[in-house]
Amino acid sequence: MELMRLILASTSPRRADLLRGSGITFQVIRPEVEEWTAEDFPEVAPGELARANARRKAKAVVQVNPHRAVLAADTLVVCEGRILGKPSDEEMAKEMLGWLSGRIHEVVTAAVLMMPGGKKSREAVVRTRVKFRSLEPREVSDYVREVDVLDKAGAYALQDGGDRLVERVEGSRSNVIGLPMETVLPWCEDLAAGEI
Repeated sequence: MELMRLILASTSPRRADLLRGSGITFQVIRPEVEEWTAEDFPEVAPGELARANARRKAKAVVQVNPHRAVLAADTLVVCEGRILGKPSDEEMAKEMLGWLSGRIHEVVTAAVLMMPGGKKSREAVVRTRVKFRSLEPREVSDYVREVDVLDKAGAYALQDGGDRLVERVEGSRSNVIGLPMETVLPWCEDLAAGEI
């Protein structure tokens, strides 16, 4: 699918792989924004926090590329009311994985497609339930040692050995990876057909 005017406002290689795997042509531009965290806005619901971050990323890139469509996303992991972003170090990653062990959590991804000039956009917040197996401390340590976890919400990635941590996924697997393709692909098809 030829979408030369689409920009992916993300440096996530996983999001780029998902788009590329669907045959979408795009350019990657890093959004120059600081992501808001649950600590910054504790009163904001996770879906709205993710949506605000995705909008800010898209808007930042549209402002410097006003004639291009921009796709942005933000992913959070929520477990029993606690929002888990990206861990700052390996110890925090181990703590997050220990917390998720044996529990069900929700992966919340907000996706925003902003049209040239930022005048029109499509937005969605997609939720997927994930159940972790009960993990031994050694399994957690091994995973953190073997996988680069510091750029991943909740300190794990389904596509990077995460299947060995996960008992089941209810909903979109691509959402857990970082971009709900069941939602985003029809947007891209509409964009390619000039229907947006």
